Amino acid sequence: MREIDGMSVLITGGGSGIGEGAARHFASKGALVTISGRRSEPLQAVAEEIGPSCRVHVGDVTNANDRAALVSAAVEHGGGLDALISNAGNIYRSEVADFEEERLLDVFNTNVVGGMMLCQEAHSHLVQSQGCIVFVGSVHTQRAFPDASPYAATKGALEALTGVLAAELGRDKIRVSCVRPGAVLTEINVRAGLTTADEQRSRLEGMGSMHALGRIGTVEEIAEAFEYLVRADWTTGNVLTVDGGLGLGITNA
Repeated sequence: MREIDGMSVLITGGGSGIGEGAARHFASKGALVTISGRRSEPLQAVAEEIGPSCRVHVGDVTNANDRAALVSAAVEHGGGLDALISNAGNIYRSEVADFEEERLLDVFNTNVVGGMMLCQEAHSHLVQSQGCIVFVGSVHTQRAFPDASPYAATKGALEALTGVLAAELGRDKIRVSCVRPGAVLTEINVRAGLTTADEQRSRLEGMGSMHALGRIGTVEEIAEAFEYLVRADWTTGNVLTVDGGLGLGITNA
């Protein structure tokens, strides 16, 4: 397996939640990490705590100029690019009767199209390093939660994309995989205005009994899955479920 020490790792959505956890994890292993997002303040706070091994680039994955600048920043910081962790995402919840086309397109652009185009931008650098791409799926593709179809559809697209890109990019020796998390405390619902931070924490902790292992997960546990996929030379096309058994559909209640 490859060593993380000295790797150049680009993490989108790195200012909070799973992206922040991944940034801290990879930096602690000696990687040169570049984190991105649309909000400068949380990104800067994360980078200041991590130290000089972490570089910030503020930008939007749905903007072509921002994507180009982001990849350039990561290549400059890390002396190349070994891994792209495409984590940036948003959520849109709605009943079918209330769908708004503009908001549907927006969540697909952020969660799916932006990541696809970032793969294109990073491609030549990943060819040089024989590196990898890691997407972030969701247990929403395994369990049906009413009113979450827009978000679930974007994550289903990413999980399907994983296999197709792995088949296509294998000839370039680029590995493509996806991590499918269960319930993990992040800010995504709070940012979308769907709940408060306290309500989100209470709701997720209340879901513990829906997991076979009786608790929700942590961002560090998702980062460990990222690390395996980044290091594993003969692993590609995988959707790695890291959900404490939430997708099994059982309950400990």
